[in-house]
Amino acid sequence: MRLTMIGTGYVGLVTGVCFSNTGNDVICFDIDERKIQVLNDGGCPIYEPGLTELMKKNVNAGRLHFTTDKASAYRDAQMVFICVGTPTGPDGKTNMSYVWSAADDIAHVMKELGPNQVPKVVVVKSTVPVGTTHKVRDRIRAIVGPDIPFSVADNPEFLKEGAAIDDFNRPDRVVVGVDDERTGELMRDLYEPFVRQGHPIFVMDVVSAEMVKYASNNFLATKISFINEMANLCEAYGANINRVREGMCSDSRIGNKFLYPGLGYGGSCFPKDTLACIMMGDESGVNTQLSQAVHDVNQRQRKRFFEKIEGHFEGEGGLAGKTIAFWGMAFKPQTDDIREAPAVDMMKWATEAGATCRGFDPVASANVEKENPGKFTIVDDLYETLKGADALVISTDWDEFKQPDFGKIKAMLNGPVIFDGRNLYKREQMAQHGFAYYSVGRQPVLPAKAHS
Repeated sequence: MRLTMIGTGYVGLVTGVCFSNTGNDVICFDIDERKIQVLNDGGCPIYEPGLTELMKKNVNAGRLHFTTDKASAYRDAQMVFICVGTPTGPDGKTNMSYVWSAADDIAHVMKELGPNQVPKVVVVKSTVPVGTTHKVRDRIRAIVGPDIPFSVADNPEFLKEGAAIDDFNRPDRVVVGVDDERTGELMRDLYEPFVRQGHPIFVMDVVSAEMVKYASNNFLATKISFINEMANLCEAYGANINRVREGMCSDSRIGNKFLYPGLGYGGSCFPKDTLACIMMGDESGVNTQLSQAVHDVNQRQRKRFFEKIEGHFEGEGGLAGKTIAFWGMAFKPQTDDIREAPAVDMMKWATEAGATCRGFDPVASANVEKENPGKFTIVDDLYETLKGADALVISTDWDEFKQPDFGKIKAMLNGPVIFDGRNLYKREQMAQHGFAYYSVGRQPVLPAKAHS
């Protein structure tokens, strides 16, 4: 098929590359000339394991193209996928301006082509409030008039950053919302190569498909906030959340996915989609108090952890004049995404309290510096980050942090203090090395020397 992706961000680029890899002719369109130039030069504007190699393979095969020309991007496409950003504004509402702009651009090109064109399918792949796909349909129809044929579909994405290529190529399920049988069959044909292992393609009504994405992400966010709330109770009563989690997750009805205590969720999906459910509830008069609680618990979790850092240094005059080293600044490993990253929030709070913050991350450092120019010291070696620092904060569970040289850490820090927001280390191990050690859902390790 001839496909066009509108937007070369995370969703658009991964989707376009993977579709081209099954033999489709794909054009990726973006209004950002710099980004398209990077792509045409063989570079990749986002970090995602395996993406660059797969992209180059399909460019070389002549199946994948990048352009800023709207007319050429839309003219011959059988399907046009809207993959633009839908960020949350300061008021908690979804910014739909990029979706509307994309719909208008498609419509104007279709109008120029006239009524004899091959009917296009406009697929909304961006995560959008329920009802948006039909608004896109109505917006296009208002511009092209009654005689130009087209249809719409909603096709939510379920890609985990850091594992997106595998998620796309071997999806647990594909969800498609359509208004007519023909569009449903076209979407089935497009996705058939990706579900040969037997996983389902669900073809349903458009509104239900839109809701599937929000319901899924809101539930996963709920699991994360739940386990963090249990971790806080464990701390209050002296229990160990690691042991509690083992006993709880062995129940087949519960399972173990997304039930890891830590600093709360971040990134582009869970925060935005939980807030969108709250917004949709407000607009429809439905009380979404569970979604609101999930969001509130999550936001409080990183603040609660930061209060442990403040509390440790309270007897030394607080954080003013201290240097805090951070290992990990992305919201999760295997990505350079720092949107809603707990580390960035804590670095800002520490700086506001008078501390100096140093940070190391294998891939996200450039994004931190770009978004926070001059605020933090970015270091390109994990141990150099520790030199002369008063404490180490583990904020992302990258593999290279899991078995470090504890003797070297202790020698380079001003004092042996670790705040582990990902529970990477054993308490007994930290006690043996003489660290003051704080984690999530477990009692702190406080050697006598830590109080001297």
